[in-house]
Amino acid sequence: MATAAYGVSQLNNYRLKEYTLPLLPPGTLKGRDSFDILHVSDLHMIPGQRAKVAWVSSLAELQPDLVINTGDNLSDPKGVPWVFQALGPLLEIPGAFVFGTNDYWAPRPVNPFKYLLGTKREPSYVDLPWEGMRAAFQEHGWHDATHRRLEFKINDVRLALAGVDDPHHNLHDYSTIAGAPNPDADLAIALLHAPYREVLDAFERDGYQLALSGHTHGGQICLPGERAIVTNADIDRERASGLHRFGRMWMEVSNGLGTSKYAPVRIFCPPSAALLHITERP
Repeated sequence: MATAAYGVSQLNNYRLKEYTLPLLPPGTLKGRDSFDILHVSDLHMIPGQRAKVAWVSSLAELQPDLVINTGDNLSDPKGVPWVFQALGPLLEIPGAFVFGTNDYWAPRPVNPFKYLLGTKREPSYVDLPWEGMRAAFQEHGWHDATHRRLEFKINDVRLALAGVDDPHHNLHDYSTIAGAPNPDADLAIALLHAPYREVLDAFERDGYQLALSGHTHGGQICLPGERAIVTNADIDRERASGLHRFGRMWMEVSNGLGTSKYAPVRIFCPPSAALLHITERP
C-alpha cells in the first residue's frame, strides 16, 4: 500500500529535463546562444487534471523556438478541452506533432503482470476525437509530421522534419518519407511516438541528426535512479528515457507527462518534459 501511495503521489511531481546538443553549422544562430526545442509527450489527459494543465501551460514561459509533441495526448474521450487548456499558450509557438495509439483509441484496463512481462496489448479500437484535435493543432499553425517531410525556417534556422505514425501497433510506413533530408537544412529532426529500432535505424541511415519520441513513460514503474524494468517497445532499457546516441544520430525519449487512467502510478519515474538547447558545432 505504501508503494502504491508513493506512486500516486509522484503523478504531479513534474520535472523539466534540459540538454545541450552542438548540432548547428557555425554562424547559424547569428549571435544567439541556442535554438531551443521543447519536447512534450504522453499527456494522457483526463478531465479535471488541473495541476497538469497549470504546469504544462507554464512551459510557454521558457519561450522555446519550437515545440514538438510526440503523441498520446488523450486518456479519456472528454479530454480534448483539457489538452487545449494545457497546450494553449504553446500553440502560439511554432510546432510539429505526430500521434500515438492513445490519440486514436481509448485506453483499456491494464493487467500489470502482462505489462511487466513486456506483452503488447491489443488496442481497444474505441475511437477518440482525434480528428478535431488534429485540425485544431493545424489551425494554430502546428505541422502534422505524420508520414510527411516538412521544411521550414524559424529564426534563421532551416529545419527538415519527418515523422511516422505510431510504430507500436505497426501504423508506420517509412516508405512515405524515405530518403535523406534536404542537405541545405541546418537541423534534421525525426519524429515518432514509440522508439522502435526498425524506424530509428531508418532515420539514422537517412542522415537525421536528432530523433524525438515518447511512449515508454520511462518505464513508469522503475528501480531507483529511473532505471526502467520494461520499455513497452524494443529499445533497450538503458535508453527508455533521456538523451542517448543511436548510431550517428542523437535520440531523446520523453518519459511523458501522464499515464493511462487505468494505471495512475509512477514509481521512481516522475513525469517530465524536455528542453533541448541546440547550439552551434565548434
